[in-house]
Amino acid sequence: MLLIGQYDSPFVRRVAVTLNLYGVPYENVPLSTFGDAEAIATYNPLRRVPVLVMDDGVALTDSMVILEALDRMVSSAASLDRPWPERREMLRLAALTAGVADKGVSLLYERAFRETALDMWVARCRSQVGDTLAVLERERAARTTPWLFGESLSHADVILATVYRFITEALEGAFDMAGHGALTAHADACEAMPAFASVYKPYTLTRPGEG
Repeated sequence: MLLIGQYDSPFVRRVAVTLNLYGVPYENVPLSTFGDAEAIATYNPLRRVPVLVMDDGVALTDSMVILEALDRMVSSAASLDRPWPERREMLRLAALTAGVADKGVSLLYERAFRETALDMWVARCRSQVGDTLAVLERERAARTTPWLFGESLSHADVILATVYRFITEALEGAFDMAGHGALTAHADACEAMPAFASVYKPYTLTRPGEG
């Protein structure tokens, strides 16, 4: 099994953490979406990561789709999944968190690839990220259990941690995280786990044409 993409992507990393927690062996192929776009295209014509190439050669894209496949593959051992209706809440929180990452990427690219940033777009993305982080902070602070849905990690817990690291590293200083104590504590608890620590890469931006 091959996991295509670099660990500084919160989406690649959430898949890697899941594979670790499920004990599924895989090989990481750390291709960059810009520097290695054409190599990624051999697995995914959209040139996006993550891509998980299954043992039968089928290439799955989009982290949510990949996690669904992994849950089905490990079946009763899918500890990160939750039964309905709790699963609906898990997916809701995971989707909000994924949206923070998407808008964070938009901010990053706007700053990196435009000589003059489009102020209206930057302001919109900043408000989307900031407002959603505030919602996620309230949601996490309201729960007294070790994790969002009890005593064990869920998919929502994993992406909350990987996105937190992405936002604080790739967009360092862009958002004041001092008022997000619950999110910070959550991320710290996750990062202390070997399943997270073993798949960490400091964020670096690879521009088009760079290897």
